[in-house]
Amino acid sequence: MKKIVIWCSFIICIAGCTAAYQVKDYQHLYGSSHPRDRTISQLAQGQISYNNDVKPILDARCTACHACYDSPCQLKLSSFTGLERGSSKQPVYDGGRLIVASPTRLFVDATNTQEWRDKYFFPVINEREESAIASIDNSVLAQMLLQKRRFPLTERSKLEEDQYHFSLDDKFECPNIDEYAEFANKHPQWGMPYALPGLNLSQEHTILTWLEQGAKNDQKFKLSTAAKQAIKQWENFFNANSLKQQLVSRYIYEHLFIGHIHFKNHADNEFYQLVRSKTPPGQAIEEINTVRPYDDPQVARFYYRLRPVLHTIVDKTHFIYEFSPQRRQRYEQLFFAHKFTVTELPSYSPEAGANPLNTFAAIPNPIKYQFLLDDAQYFVSGFIKGPVCRGQLALNVIQDHFWVLFFNPVHPYQDIADKYYSENNKILFLPGKDGDQISLLGWTDYDAYAKDYLNKKSQFLQATFQNDGGFSLENIWNGDGSNKNAALTVFRHFDSATVEQGLIGDVPKTAWVLDYPLFERIHYLLVAGFNVYGSAGHQLASRTYMDFLRRDGEYNFLRFLPPNKRLAIYNDWYQGLLNGRMKEDLLNLEFKTAVQFTQTDTKADFFKQVKSYLSEALVPSRWSEECQQEACINYVDQIMRQLGQLKGKQISTLPELAFLRVKMQHSNDRVYSLIHNKDLSNVAYILAEAYRAAPEKDTLTVVPGFIGSYPNFFFSVAEQDLDKFMSALSNAQSKESQADFYAQFGIRRNNPKIWETLDWFNAEHKKMRGLDAGLFDMNRYQNL
Repeated sequence: MKKIVIWCSFIICIAGCTAAYQVKDYQHLYGSSHPRDRTISQLAQGQISYNNDVKPILDARCTACHACYDSPCQLKLSSFTGLERGSSKQPVYDGGRLIVASPTRLFVDATNTQEWRDKYFFPVINEREESAIASIDNSVLAQMLLQKRRFPLTERSKLEEDQYHFSLDDKFECPNIDEYAEFANKHPQWGMPYALPGLNLSQEHTILTWLEQGAKNDQKFKLSTAAKQAIKQWENFFNANSLKQQLVSRYIYEHLFIGHIHFKNHADNEFYQLVRSKTPPGQAIEEINTVRPYDDPQVARFYYRLRPVLHTIVDKTHFIYEFSPQRRQRYEQLFFAHKFTVTELPSYSPEAGANPLNTFAAIPNPIKYQFLLDDAQYFVSGFIKGPVCRGQLALNVIQDHFWVLFFNPVHPYQDIADKYYSENNKILFLPGKDGDQISLLGWTDYDAYAKDYLNKKSQFLQATFQNDGGFSLENIWNGDGSNKNAALTVFRHFDSATVEQGLIGDVPKTAWVLDYPLFERIHYLLVAGFNVYGSAGHQLASRTYMDFLRRDGEYNFLRFLPPNKRLAIYNDWYQGLLNGRMKEDLLNLEFKTAVQFTQTDTKADFFKQVKSYLSEALVPSRWSEECQQEACINYVDQIMRQLGQLKGKQISTLPELAFLRVKMQHSNDRVYSLIHNKDLSNVAYILAEAYRAAPEKDTLTVVPGFIGSYPNFFFSVAEQDLDKFMSALSNAQSKESQADFYAQFGIRRNNPKIWETLDWFNAEHKKMRGLDAGLFDMNRYQNL
């Protein structure tokens, strides 16, 4: 350790021991900058390994902020390719962008470092003279680490707000090495990790030594024999030549392209993405890098391929779809046992992509709907963990907490429904029809389409299901008796969200019941058809159209409730001038319900019946159900259940999502997620969320284990202090009492224990969720 301390002090002096950073002429000192091949087959004696030594540090300390579309300066440190690509001054998320931006998807939109330089990415590791001094002096990464060593965080209270930027909407400063001195002198406290404690000396020594040695990449990826066999089998399936197979493969691909494929019973760190390639199976993949999965591939023949995922798995983008013999059998049962025929393949025009009900009309709707239902959590997660995952503007279209159910795919009016969809095909177009050319006012056309569809849907239901006395519980999909996707819970955490199986928490303010056209259009609006690099017009049209899709699901829910209760419930959801931009006649106030109610609180009564109806298809509560009597519920669960009953001002000091570690005296520590559900008077508005907040109606959902990918804060509380924690929280009304609460029970950004706390949560997450777990993100960790 003494050698490390002396070595790091020497390096800091090389970097500049004077008070100010000195502007340098790097080209004069070290020559021109050129990307180089950093791959090595074997390490020399004493050489630091990227794979074994450096990558674990980057995964533990850097990917917490640098791993997704919202990585500061687009610097992704979850792979060597991302590190070598470097940074960009161009933001991905830009709500004011008037024209579409060129996509910069890692592993997709460029195949080598020079191509990234041509897209205005600049290096963060040395690309000039190959020497130890140049490798430190000419590296933004090295300078950022050394700057943190020179100017460490103070441990007093919380960080000064005027010294740091904590909002995701703040503009990043992304200096290249020539601009670094000016940046460092202007913001001396902004070394990396940003607004968090620095690396320890050992970690810092490892990375700096690796940089000194030329930042070589010794990482090797080799497919196992089992993986090669599985890939071959699945690629053969997707690339069969019949028209029916080609249409089915396209349909499956356009729904799976964004997730992580895993082969059942294979290693839990092996994942793949389904892509389109110019090259056939057996050759190196040449991915067709269109923005959307239904964009024209511009080649006469392409192939579906499985590309290995080569970056560290982070929770915010990780959702799994499993391939297995059982899956193949299910595909055969769904798509090929049914004798529908395909005589012509649809085009790849924007119009075709923006109307999936028309594009895939040859595949019967019940088959496509069952495909979605089989893995409903995966498909709903698409618009939560996909490109639209970051941004309050994208997610303020939904309430903070709601439940999702699904219509039964089997009903007596299927033939009439198919005719109805066919007749109304033209009004089912999504904003993707105009591609990236949509104007700022282009959303108005789709508003008109959506309103027309909801009116005609209302008339269709009145003419069909009304004959049966309205909807009954049998009209809800029961998971075929055992599928846990039958009921889902969505939590919104301001500008991120989470989808979980089961009905979690108390009865929410609202709920959705999805039918096939609604489910399909949500996917094609927010996943397949959404361009994160699109213009403000595209993003605005997507947001406003989703407003109608949300209400479509809510109207479906209301139709199960007594007619005389619907308007009051609806008015509670949409308070104020806009009132949901809808007419009362769309509520089908005269539409009967076949559900029998015996309680005054009809929502609670309905979901009580739903839970009984779903039975084995409903995911059990995470709370222990073995004993509900107070005498045998353990003390910790008693306190945590009581905590979950706090409301309004009692929870005003909590952020949207916090993880609580309960330090047990005689057993393993426990984890609880504290989810602050903020009540909104109306989600039909796009802006001014603070003015629509009703904090007196806020609720708290406490869940054993983990919910969410972006914790806003960590708490660590001893078992015997839980009652003090709850009392302090409920009484933290003033700034002083809030500061005392966080000081006593919280782990602030400048707390030296924050890294070991994050490590512990990540490790527990892996233990609990296994294959489904990824590393948590710290971009939204608050300064409280």
